[in-house]
Amino acid sequence: MEVVWAVGQVGAVWMAVVLGLIMVPSALGISLGISEAYMWVLVKTLEWATIRLQNGAKKPQPQVPRTPTANGIIERDETPMEKEIALLHRADFEFSHIFYFCRKGFEAIVEDEVTQRFSSEELLSWNLLTRTNVNFHYISLRLTVVWVIGVVVRYCFLLPLRFTLAAIGITSMIVGTTVVGQLPNGSVKNYLSEVVHLTCSRILVRALSGTIHYHNKENRPQKGGICVANHTSPIDAIILTNDGCYAMVGQVHGGLMGIIQRATVKACPHVWFERSEMKDRHLVTKRLREHVADKSKLPILIFPEGTCINNTSVMMFKKGSFEIGGTIYPVAIKYDPQFGDAFWNSSKYNIVSYLLRIMTSWAIVCNVWYLPPMVRKEDEDAVQFANRVRSAIARQGGLTELPWDGGLKRAKVKDTFKEEQQKNYSKMLVRNGSVGSLSAETESD
Repeated sequence: MEVVWAVGQVGAVWMAVVLGLIMVPSALGISLGISEAYMWVLVKTLEWATIRLQNGAKKPQPQVPRTPTANGIIERDETPMEKEIALLHRADFEFSHIFYFCRKGFEAIVEDEVTQRFSSEELLSWNLLTRTNVNFHYISLRLTVVWVIGVVVRYCFLLPLRFTLAAIGITSMIVGTTVVGQLPNGSVKNYLSEVVHLTCSRILVRALSGTIHYHNKENRPQKGGICVANHTSPIDAIILTNDGCYAMVGQVHGGLMGIIQRATVKACPHVWFERSEMKDRHLVTKRLREHVADKSKLPILIFPEGTCINNTSVMMFKKGSFEIGGTIYPVAIKYDPQFGDAFWNSSKYNIVSYLLRIMTSWAIVCNVWYLPPMVRKEDEDAVQFANRVRSAIARQGGLTELPWDGGLKRAKVKDTFKEEQQKNYSKMLVRNGSVGSLSAETESD
């Protein structure tokens, strides 16, 4: 009995600390300075570790440029096809032209610019989490002791604390939205729904030790609009909901995610689709247009890439989100990998493993930029509009803009991509008269 009583006392003290110092302040949107102090200590520790690594290295390491492609192992030449082939000999057909295509093929085999976007970003210095570089080896006893202390803090203190907050946040979300969902439709229900979503999102952000910097809040998405953002992680939605409420768009799931979806849709006009409906693009567009037409409803939150990218690039935006009409509110999200890797590599980790990695990292630090609203121009189709929005997000977030479809994460390259290169080469030959001269020579023979 004494053991049970002691455990109960410890549990009571633990919950009192969680409720009084973290949960209540986060629900009210205030800070007691604990997170700021934690981040200050963390930054100073990582700076000290970086200095120790630099001083303890036996050989000086070459300076690596701080660019999204710094992880590359080959140097690419972005010279256009026609210009590079002309440098080989001349613009007419020559057997030497194959060297251009061979080199491009070798580059794709060694390191293509697509699949590397589906793996975690390489760090420039060790962040005392994982040794992601061969240069991060044993340096000193002092640095090893600090790393061991970090493991104990992350797994024995931060993990239980974050798990407790996450359980409270998810349970509050399910119970709160279920209760609010029983109220009749009206302003009171909408207000309480926004309060529940906002409060629970703040608690979940604290569960990740999240430090989020929002910029240009005057451009925040308004009701009746469409918010589009680059996609790195499932927590992107929580990061944005921490500063405002949105109507989510996505596929119906099972398990715990399904329970949350069924509860939240009762209180908020989220748009969930069955798998069969997702394949019917016209039906999806119709439901989204009906939502946007009602200016009293929350803005729709869409991630048009359709998959998670490692926060170094922005890939092709699906045009469906830009065919709906209405005002687009672009949002750029950029995570700081020094404190934790927010990228979800779904082909390598399931959702449970990913959440464990997130909850045992130091913190989730990111910047969110609200860009000025954009509307589709009269002479602009949906693809051009999507590319314009993507370019704006990439510029603001300091991300590399890639034209490739994120679906290549799990699918093969479409034949249309290969045919496009063939068409470009054939147009070049036709324009220079090579095809005509070859045909004439054939006829004379």
